[in-house]
Amino acid sequence: MTVTGIITAIVIGAIIGALGRLVVPGKQHIPIWLTIVVGIVAAFIGTFIAGAFGVAETGGIDWIELLLQIAVAAVGVILVVGLYGRRGVRH
Repeated sequence: MTVTGIITAIVIGAIIGALGRLVVPGKQHIPIWLTIVVGIVAAFIGTFIAGAFGVAETGGIDWIELLLQIAVAAVGVILVVGLYGRRGVRH
C-alpha cells in the first residue's frame, strides 16, 4: 500500500465514520481517531458485503455500497460507544 493509499483510506474512513456517527442518535463520547478507525473498518466491511451481493461495481456512484458502508459504520459506532464508554466508568 502506498502513502497515497493510506491517506485516501484515512480520509474515506473519516468521512464514512462521521456519516455513521451522524446516523446514530444522541451524543457519542468517543475520540475522533476512534471514529476514523471505525470508518475505515466499516468501509472495508461494506465493500465486502456489496461485493458478496454483486453491487460493488456499478456505473457511476456506487450508492448501495456507500449506504452499506454507512450502515456498518453506524453499527460500529454504537458498539464502540458501548465498549469505550464502559472503560471510562468507575464506581
